Amino acid sequence: MVVEDLARRLGLRTNPHIFFWSAGLMVAFLVLLLSFPGPIGTAFGAGREWIVTNLGWFFILGVTTWLVFLAWVALSKYGNLRLGHDADTPAYSNLSWFAMLFAGGIGTVLMFWGVAEPISHFSTPPYAGVEPYSVQASQDAMTISLYHLSLHTWAIFTLPGLAFGYFIYRYDLPMRVSSVFYPFLKERIHGPIGKTIDVFAVLGTLFGLAVSLGLGTSQINAGLTALTGIPDAVWPKVLIITALTLVATASIVAGLDKGVRRLSNLNILMAVGLMIFVLIAGDTVFLLRQIFESAGLYAQQIVPLSFWNDSMAQFTDEGGWGWQGGWTVFYWAWTVTWAPFMGVFLARISRGRTIRQFVGGVLIAPSLFTLVWFVIFGWSAMQIDGIGGTGGTISAAVADSVPLAMFAFFDNFPAATLISGIAVVVVALFFATSSDSASLVVDMLCSGTGEAGPTRQRVFWGLSEGALAASLIIIGGTAGLEALQQVITVIGLPIFLMVFAMMFAMIAGLRQEVFPSAPVPAAPAVNGDRPPGTPPSGTPPVPAAPADGAADRTSTTPRG
Repeated sequence: MVVEDLARRLGLRTNPHIFFWSAGLMVAFLVLLLSFPGPIGTAFGAGREWIVTNLGWFFILGVTTWLVFLAWVALSKYGNLRLGHDADTPAYSNLSWFAMLFAGGIGTVLMFWGVAEPISHFSTPPYAGVEPYSVQASQDAMTISLYHLSLHTWAIFTLPGLAFGYFIYRYDLPMRVSSVFYPFLKERIHGPIGKTIDVFAVLGTLFGLAVSLGLGTSQINAGLTALTGIPDAVWPKVLIITALTLVATASIVAGLDKGVRRLSNLNILMAVGLMIFVLIAGDTVFLLRQIFESAGLYAQQIVPLSFWNDSMAQFTDEGGWGWQGGWTVFYWAWTVTWAPFMGVFLARISRGRTIRQFVGGVLIAPSLFTLVWFVIFGWSAMQIDGIGGTGGTISAAVADSVPLAMFAFFDNFPAATLISGIAVVVVALFFATSSDSASLVVDMLCSGTGEAGPTRQRVFWGLSEGALAASLIIIGGTAGLEALQQVITVIGLPIFLMVFAMMFAMIAGLRQEVFPSAPVPAAPAVNGDRPPGTPPSGTPPVPAAPADGAADRTSTTPRG
């Protein structure tokens, strides 16, 4: 066919239908975004308003449901099942594993919101009757920030990661989103329905990453403005995206083990060093006490926060969805667009771990780090701004420009210029690790294998992500964060529905599990495409046909 011939001529090693449809639709989106920024921006704004008003409750209930499901499956008898065959062992040490999943997942977010979100809720409390800058406002600000960026956020990543690891490695299916729906679609995952799912997942991943890169670029631009006087405007952001996309592309060429792992390890060490500096240079005893106290406050509030959807906002001055529409619903819609990327990425680096190890590691380890990060940065910022006072320079900076929050915060520490410069580098590295990780994953989603494709494929996706992020910055213009919120909320809804369906696919798959009394020999993993009609290699072998030619067949179940 034409697309197969074109793929051969270009030297690609991928599924041509998924690759060219994804690339073509992405290019079409780019052309439309740049040609008609006004009407498209208006359409996204109207779509976000409708989704937030009518379906915001569904986002909140959904993420809470996923967290409960993950806790159940990890503690159940299925927790001992491996993501892979029974003889598989983890390929990465716990330290490298954590560094890779963290740097690829939430590093940019913590750098952006570590000061900005607690200060935002501290200066503008979401609860009625709470005085700004009060002790109660500071405690609420911390618990809400932890709600947004700890267990619930990582549940959004963990569920698809678990589903991908389970079906791809235990059933030996292609490394694609469509493989998760094997219990429902069977061999149709290799047909038009499966390819449509995969194309949509690729596009959602690209948009989700573009929003994150846009936020990271805004923060880098704000830091450079504070350090050098470079204007905080659209074109400097585009130039920053261009430069960092080239850095990320160089890491893509190096591959997962050499590029992503090394950058991730370096990045996490620099971020931890920055956090330790703030701990030592700040009120150390106060912050250490707050680590335990904030954990307790979060534990007390996690259940009510998990079900709070601001239903009484319609009777207040806020109206509609009030505060939740601009914060929680946006967070969940944005984070879920990362679900295909983070899911495949987590599965790729987690083969050989048990379900219990995977869920516990991916949920708990990053959440604990988030707790410590937010306590050290958030409580330090609120203390500097004046708990019990009327606000200070940090809250004023947040009111003026959210990306400036981190740098206004560092102005209160020794060697402020040096520390701000290091922070810019850390954000830039998080940018690079997020971009190169996502590019490798998008390439895997198109090829269906866990191995890196030809360099030209990976470079194409790396450059595409940068172009899409730059386009969103351009159409957002001075609206900035608000424009990004509108785009990602609309894109996030269908992906949210898809991830919800993954939970039911996992339930269907687990119900077919067989726990034999004796170990079943491990079979070599084959993650590429299989011809339609060929059962997964994780399926128990079909007995040899009897002499009369009448063959017995067994039901399709994963390898026990």
